[in-house]
Amino acid sequence: MSTSIEIDAGTPDLKAVRGQLERWAKELGFDALGVADAELSRPERQLQAWLDAGHHGEMTWMQAHGRKRSHPEELVPGTVRVVTVRMNYLPTTQGEALSTLADPDRAYIARYALGRDYHKLIRKRLQRLATRLEEHVGPTGYRVFCDSAPVLEKPLAAKAGLGWVGKHSLVLDRTAGSWFFLGEIYTDLPLPVDAPTSAHCGSCTRCIDVCPTQAIVAPYQLDARRCIAYLTIEHKGPIPEPLRPLVGNRVFGCDDCQLVCPWNRHAQASREAAFLPRDALRTPQLVELFDWNEERFLHETEGSPLRRTGYAGFLRNVAVALGNAPRSARARFALAQRREDPSELVREHVNWALERQK
Repeated sequence: MSTSIEIDAGTPDLKAVRGQLERWAKELGFDALGVADAELSRPERQLQAWLDAGHHGEMTWMQAHGRKRSHPEELVPGTVRVVTVRMNYLPTTQGEALSTLADPDRAYIARYALGRDYHKLIRKRLQRLATRLEEHVGPTGYRVFCDSAPVLEKPLAAKAGLGWVGKHSLVLDRTAGSWFFLGEIYTDLPLPVDAPTSAHCGSCTRCIDVCPTQAIVAPYQLDARRCIAYLTIEHKGPIPEPLRPLVGNRVFGCDDCQLVCPWNRHAQASREAAFLPRDALRTPQLVELFDWNEERFLHETEGSPLRRTGYAGFLRNVAVALGNAPRSARARFALAQRREDPSELVREHVNWALERQK
C-alpha cells in the first residue's frame, strides 16, 4: 500500500475528482462506477448467519480472516471509501444461452467463463485507474481487488449505488441486469459517496422457482451446498448423487436464475473482446469434451476460468452431464472409454452415468 498523506487545501476538489474518476473508468472499459463508505455492520450480521447455517459448504475461506471481510479498514488500514466498478461480461445473446441449455447433448458453460478469466484483466484496469488517481491528487493509500481477497463486494456495490442484491443473491441493476463483474479500490481518499439503490425485485420469484436444485432456500438466501455453480466449480469431491440428475448438461456453473430474471432484458452485451466465447467452448458436444486428454484440456482452457475445476473435476462434470443426456450408443461408448480412468473421482461418476445410459 502506498504511503498516505493528509488531504489539505492544495488537494483538488473531491467532488470534481469523483467525476473525473468515473470518466477515466469508462475510458478503461468499465461500465459504471460508484463510491461507498466502509460501514458494513448489517452485511456482517447477514454473513455470520449464512456461515452459522453452514450454507458456505466447503468454502472455508469465507470463515477466515476474522473481521477483515466486513471491516475494510482492518484489511487495508486507513480505508475510508470503497470505489466499486462494474464491467459487463455477457458475451452472447441470452437466446443462444437458452438454446444451448435446452440441448441435452451439448455442454452448458456459465457465460462468464466462455472467454478469458476476468480476475487479472479487471485488477490491471483497476490498477491503472488508481494510478491515474494518484497522478491527479498525489500519493494516496489504496489497494485494488477483484475476487482476490476477503471483500464483501456485493453489499459494497449496493452501497455504492451500482444495484441491489436480488433474491438470487446477485447484484441487479435496472439498466444493466446482472451480467457483470465487480472490482474494488479501497482508498483513504474521502471521496463523496453515492446513494444506495432501492431494491426492485418486488413479488417476483422467478429465480427461486427456476433453480434446478432449489438452492435459493428463501429470498436472498442461497445454500451453496445445493448450488450447481458451487457443485461444479468449488466442490472438489463427488457431486451428491441425489443432485446429479438435477445438474442436467451444466458442466461449469449455472445461469438459470439470471436467464429468467426480468431485469436482464436490459442487459448489455460486453464491450470487452477478451470475454468473447472461445470456439471450443461456445456450444460444444458433451462427447467431444469428454474425449479431451489433459493436454487438450490445458490448451483449450489456458487463461480461462475453467482451469479452476482441474482436469479430473472437469471430467467429473462432463460425466454427470452424459449421464443426464439422452440414451445413445455414442454417449455409452464415450463413457466406457474412461471406465479405468486413473482418477477415482472420475471413475465413480462414469459408472453412475453408464448406469443411467443403460
